[in-house]
Amino acid sequence: MADDNVRAGPAIRRLRKREKLTQAAMAGRLSISPSYLNLIERNQRPVSARVIMALVEQFDFDPRSIREDESIGGLDGLVRRFADARFADLAIDREELDELLATAPHAAAAFVRLYDNAGPGGDTGDDPLAASRREIERWRNHFADLDHAAEELADEMRLSRGDIGLALTERLRERHQLSVRILPQEVLPDSLSRLDLHARQIQLSEMLGPASRNFQLALQVAQLEKRDEIMAVAQGAQFKDEAARALFKRHLEGYFAAALLMPYGRFLRACEATGYDLPVLERRFSVSFEQLAHRLTTLQRVGQRGLPFFMVRLDRAGQFSKSFMGASTARFAGEDVSCPLWDAHRAFERGGELVVQFVSLEETSEGQGGWLTMMRSVEGSGAAGSARFVIAVGIEAVLASELAQARGISLRPADAQPIGPGCARCHRENCSQRSLPPRGRKLRFDRMRRGTTPFEFGEP
Repeated sequence: MADDNVRAGPAIRRLRKREKLTQAAMAGRLSISPSYLNLIERNQRPVSARVIMALVEQFDFDPRSIREDESIGGLDGLVRRFADARFADLAIDREELDELLATAPHAAAAFVRLYDNAGPGGDTGDDPLAASRREIERWRNHFADLDHAAEELADEMRLSRGDIGLALTERLRERHQLSVRILPQEVLPDSLSRLDLHARQIQLSEMLGPASRNFQLALQVAQLEKRDEIMAVAQGAQFKDEAARALFKRHLEGYFAAALLMPYGRFLRACEATGYDLPVLERRFSVSFEQLAHRLTTLQRVGQRGLPFFMVRLDRAGQFSKSFMGASTARFAGEDVSCPLWDAHRAFERGGELVVQFVSLEETSEGQGGWLTMMRSVEGSGAAGSARFVIAVGIEAVLASELAQARGISLRPADAQPIGPGCARCHRENCSQRSLPPRGRKLRFDRMRRGTTPFEFGEP
């Protein structure tokens, strides 16, 4: 527990005030000096394991309260929320938010609760999809218990079998007396899979590729064998709408399935050995690009962390149907729409080719120089040719220099393509691609001159 990053001061100060003790009195009960306790409360000293044990023994103290900032996504979660355009004129920097979280975590949590209930842009926050996404972000899309359980099961199945599809099929047959059957599209016209308990079959659409078939089988294993563990996490979330809980539960099932196909330790070792080479990882684990992108956002195991990727899925209109930021601070990935200057839009025309682009948000220094982004178009699962999306993954440029896809790409800040968080939230001036005026800015009109953009604006 002796970690300089552990924010124990506010939690211990609140405990002392609750017990109505002076620093000297509390220090005496903990067998430490008052000056040391004073430094702990001011976050100038880490808390040793011995002091933690003394707190547990002497007081009704929950050690989890030391890391209460994790419930709001930590400092990164706070930064993302304060990046809202409504606070742009306040110029609140990361250092100031770090101080707020260190000295007044309950005040920070109160702000987060109000912000999340209102939603970005002043929405009502009643949308079940938005509520589910907020809960995923609160966890930073890392569910340690599910990851460990999936890793143990994957290791067990690989003791005698090398092919994951065969191993999953045999697992379902031996453990659950379920056979796998591939059915024609006309039999399952609107379904990817179906569990037929009467026939003891898992029926899969013939339109699914090998990677999607494996995922559907892993999903069935999650639903049959890890239902209680998944439900425990889902029930712990505070939702006003049960539809949001159902969406969150569905995400957890998919999370376990992906963790089964790409077990944490083996997957992270492969990432590091290949320089996170996306095509190589796809083939090595027999997964789709979308499945791989999801998994890259989850690598946050304590003591075994991977790089902090974000992932989005967008359609031709630039709408995000999926957005997982994990531990990333990529603000533009958390918006509802994307910037047309981002090459994710061009990936639709590149026929599944991997498109790489270095981008930055011009109006801020956020991201320490921008992000390396990698995009590829994909077809909707089980509906060949009828739906097409682009999957994009990205990482801060300062962490990207050793990545396989960064070879030959200049990561100098001056070479980044400036983009914005969608026209309505972007305050970049003189953008010829602008289609909407930015919110919160007054439009300017000049009768004697016509600019290159239809909307010119002034200060907030």
